[in-house]
Amino acid sequence: MVENLGLLAALLTTASFIPQVYKVVMTRDTTSISRSMYVVLTCGVACWLAYGVLTRNLPITLANGATLFLAGTVLLYKMRYR
Repeated sequence: MVENLGLLAALLTTASFIPQVYKVVMTRDTTSISRSMYVVLTCGVACWLAYGVLTRNLPITLANGATLFLAGTVLLYKMRYR
């Protein structure tokens, strides 16, 4: 039960990045996105991913692996299309 709650939380919080990634990829417009916020977020998510791997916590590992990809995509577009 607790593992399922963690998986649901992971799914919902990770999915929240999809509309932003979609918009950035389609429009290449990143003017209203804070680069420093995404740098800090991406570093934090990478730390959570490492924590999930080291503790063998599946919900944390899956969520932060996917979120790192999504947040990293936005950050790369922000840096590329200033």
